[in-house]
Order: sequence, then C-alpha cells, then structure tokens
Amino acid sequence: MPDSTQLLIGADLEGQPIGQAMRLANRHGLIAGATGTGKTVTLQRLAEAFSDAGVAVFAADIKGDLCGLGAAGNPQGKVAERIAGMPFLNYTAKAYPVTLWDIHGQSGHPLRTTISEMGPLLLGALLELTDSQQSALYATFKVADREGLLLLDLKDLKALLNHLRYHPELLGDDAALMTTGSSQALLRRLAVLEQQGAEALFGEPALQLEDILQPTGDGRGRIHLLDASRLVHEAPKVYATFLLWLLAELFEQLPERGDSDKPLLALFFDEAHLLFADTPKALQERLEQVVRLIRSKGVGVYFVTQSPGDLPDTVLAQLGLRIQHGLRAFTTKEQKSLKAVADGFRPNPAFDALAVLTELGTGEALVGTLQEKGTPEVVQRVLVAPPQSRIGPLSEAERAALIASSPLLGRYDKPIDRESAYEVLMARKELGAAEEAKPATEEPSFTDRAGEFLGTTAGKALKSAMQQAANQMGRQLVRGLLGSLLGGSKRK
Repeated sequence: MPDSTQLLIGADLEGQPIGQAMRLANRHGLIAGATGTGKTVTLQRLAEAFSDAGVAVFAADIKGDLCGLGAAGNPQGKVAERIAGMPFLNYTAKAYPVTLWDIHGQSGHPLRTTISEMGPLLLGALLELTDSQQSALYATFKVADREGLLLLDLKDLKALLNHLRYHPELLGDDAALMTTGSSQALLRRLAVLEQQGAEALFGEPALQLEDILQPTGDGRGRIHLLDASRLVHEAPKVYATFLLWLLAELFEQLPERGDSDKPLLALFFDEAHLLFADTPKALQERLEQVVRLIRSKGVGVYFVTQSPGDLPDTVLAQLGLRIQHGLRAFTTKEQKSLKAVADGFRPNPAFDALAVLTELGTGEALVGTLQEKGTPEVVQRVLVAPPQSRIGPLSEAERAALIASSPLLGRYDKPIDRESAYEVLMARKELGAAEEAKPATEEPSFTDRAGEFLGTTAGKALKSAMQQAANQMGRQLVRGLLGSLLGGSKRK
C-alpha cells in the first residue's frame, strides 16, 4: 500500500527513496527538460501518487499518451529492471480512475465555460486586443450586467456588440469607448476565434468545479485529463486561456483551508510557456498573484516545460518542488541558461549539478525537494520511479469504453441553449420591426376633434353654456322684432 503522506518521486543512486511530504505539495512545482527526456512519465508518476493519496488531479494531455493512466501497466525490459531496484515501491500494476475531457467533445466529455465566467480580462487576452479594444469590451460587459443580459456563448456577445452599434445610448458614460472601429475590430476577432474552433469552448452546461474535486468510491482522487493534442497546435491561445480561467475560478470559488495534510487538487500545466507568451502585463501580474495565494486554498500548481527560463522569475521563486530532466547546451546562450538552471538548486557537495545536467539519461533527473520546515533540500540525482499504469496511449476502443463508464456520462455531453442575450435582443429587434410595420392612422378632422371634446365633461359644460346663450339671444331677437312690428302698426 503506497504511503499517502509522501509524494514519492524515485530513488537516488544509492537506492534510497526520494520524495517530499504530501502536506508541502501545495507549494507548487516544476517538471522541466528537453524533448524525450521523460517529462511525461514523471508527470504520470506524480499524478498516480496524488490519486493514491486522495488528491484530485487535472492535467493536459499534450501528446495523447498520458491517458495510459486509465489502463494497468505491463513493465518490461529496463522499466522492469528499475522497478526491481526499488523494492520500497510495493509496485502493483493497476489502472487509475481517469475522466477524459475534450473541448470539441470528440475524445472526451465536452469542456465548456461561459463568456460571462471567462470575463473581459481573459477574453481580451484570448482575442489579443489593443488597449482601446479592451476598453470597449469592458464597456460591453458593463451594459450586459446593467441590462440583465446573459453572455453565455459567442453569439450572445456578437449580438450585443451589433445591438450597441444602433443603440449607443445604452453605453451611457462609456459611449466614447465604443467607436465604430473598436466594435468592428471586436467582431472580426470573434470571427477568427470561431474559425479556430473556439466556439465549442463557450456555452452550457459549463464545467462545475465540484465535479473535478469529487473523489472515487475507494477514496482515490480522480484524474481529469484534457485532450490537448489538437488544441495546443491549432489554437494555443485557447488552450492557455482555458487553463488560466480554471486557475482563476479555483482561486475565486474555493475557501481558505490553511495548513492541511495534503492538497485538495493538483494542476499540471504542460507547455507552460504558452501561459506567459504575449500575455498582457495586467493578466501576468494577476496570474503571479493567484499562483502565490492559491496554495492556501489547497491547490498545488505544477508547470511542465522544456526550460525553467520559460517561466517568469516571480513564478519560479514560488515553486517548491523542482524536477529537472536533461538539457542540451550547444550555443553560448544555452550554456548560460544551463548555468542558471543549476544555480536554482541548493548545491550538493557530492556532485556538480551543472555537469550532471547534460549527462542525465532518459528517466533521470536532478530533484530539489522541500524539507519538513519548507526550506530547500540539497539537490539529488534521481532515477524516477516508473508509473503503475500503462506507459503509452489508450486505444480508441479503450478510450470509448472509459468515456462510456464515466460517472459524468450525460452530464455535459448535450449542449443547452437557454434564453440569453442573443434571444432577448432578437426578440426586441422583431418587436421594433413589428411596430414600424403598423399602418399610420389618419389625422382627425376639426369636426372629429370637436366631437371628441364635446363628449368630455368640460365639453358638455361648454355645450350647455352655448345653448343657454343661444336661447337668450333668440329671445332678445324675437322681442326686438315683435316690438318693431307692433310699433310700426300704430296709427298716428
């Protein structure tokens, strides 16, 4: 039975186990190394250790072979020899509880969020907006909040942008931010996003964090794998932005946990350099802040990349566990980078870390762990323990069987399109068109208007007064006529 209090990594050259206390696993970490040096297998090993300890895992499967976690291993050759040299492993070939996800919904459950949950900052980074375009996007979100318009998918946002072109008064004090150029630029960039297939990312049902954190019946942490083999090549910005959104959502929603014997969740961000490539300053500062603070909420973040230099120094300074596979240094620049990597470890008098970095074989690494008090341990040269699950991908049939037996089957697979900004604005547009289509009424005549007035209380009073005046005048006229007639008939 594995020791759930330790994040076991492997053994040093003398066969002694090397690992780190599980309670320190929320101090984040780094897995780095050149292509083909064993980073993916190391990631697989750590994911198993977390799962055995009851810690949920979310990782991106970049090459499509990390899904081997869902099948039992079959160690042979050098892998079997390494296992034999590590009797402390208590090795048992077994499959792990894996849930497969795919933004396009083809090789796993569809993975979605909404435009509103993504927010203008992350969406602006995804669209690579200028400052003026970003301001226009913020103004659009403010109108949506004020008008009670739900922004769930791309068609909602496009409908609102088009609506504001004809109704700028809705922007209020922000009207100056929404120029014709900014509005058209936003619509063009949304069209490009659709062409990249990102439309599938937005909508409902959106991912619920509790579904990621839910353990299995036997107490193991469930391992969630995002199939990013296609996404990272065709739409790397979409891939990076989703991971940033997931990190931000966890930070916003999870409560403070304080010190704990193990993390709640371990996140593995493969191709981590994409998270920081061309990232706006405001977003990078926000990311650095989240990485620093999220560990108190029980989340450990593990960056997987070729070189530590791919990450900002402010992020590197926050990483407790460092697993560095072999690097190659042929140019002067690469040699300087190599020295910086070696200097990032606490020196071990037994060997020269700089020299060892170029000598490491596949499945070997320089490992810097944390001591019980959280201070860095001296660097060790380590043989990484083989995973108990399969090293290599699942077949299509195995992947389909895993999806069919998933506890989340049917929960996310069918999209829901409820009433949101698009439907509301289309209804308003149709109502406006119907009002304009009504035939114009004729202008009432003077007689009609007089008749309508005379039917009122004031009109009746005026009518009575006029009748009385007419009667009085008639009597006076009759008396005058009679008097004249009578007077004229007198004889002198």
